[in-house]
Order: sequence, then C-alpha cells, then structure tokens
Amino acid sequence: MTNSMQKKLHIKKGDQVIVNAGEYKGQKGRVLDVNREKSRAIVEGVNMVSKHTKPNAKNPQGGITKQEAPVHISNLNLVDPSTGEATRAGRKLNDKNKLVRYAKKSGEEIK
Repeated sequence: MTNSMQKKLHIKKGDQVIVNAGEYKGQKGRVLDVNREKSRAIVEGVNMVSKHTKPNAKNPQGGITKQEAPVHISNLNLVDPSTGEATRAGRKLNDKNKLVRYAKKSGEEIK
C-alpha cells in the first residue's frame, strides 16, 4: 500500500490506550509505535516478550532482554481523557474548522 492509500486508524503514537482483549486485558499504556500496514501497535509495558541478543557494542554482555511486542489495534481502546475509561473515537470539525478526534462517551476532544 502506498502512503496515501493507507487506512486511517483510531489510535496514534503517544495515545493513552487500554487493552480490551487477550492476556493483558485491562492494562493501560502509552502507544510507542503504530504499524499501519499490519494494523498493529506497540504499547508500553504490554505484551512483553523475551528476546535473545548477541553481544554487541550497545550490549557487550548479550543475553536475554525483555521488550514489548506488537498488539493488534482491534484489541485496543482509547482512554477517555475525563473519566479514564475505555471509549471509542470519533472525528468532527472543531470551531477552527479543523478535523479533531473526540471521545464518544464524554464528547471531550482527544489531544
């Protein structure tokens, strides 16, 4: 898919999200990265996996490191800025005629 043809997702890098399905259900975290082609996101502290690393300049000892693995975005919901609960995202024009995301539960704008 070319950049102009990629699908629009309900989450972006830096969003506060809650996991709504799977092993990490109920955990909250910040989105570190989004892969739009695969519809996956890496969330801080969620879906931790052990990775075996060879010794290198950054890590001369090598060994096993823990890091986040991607989670499918269908298993993530935005956190409502006012209540702290899971919410769906909508898009609307604000007073400055700019398209913004808002929380459907409270109607509050998502920054």
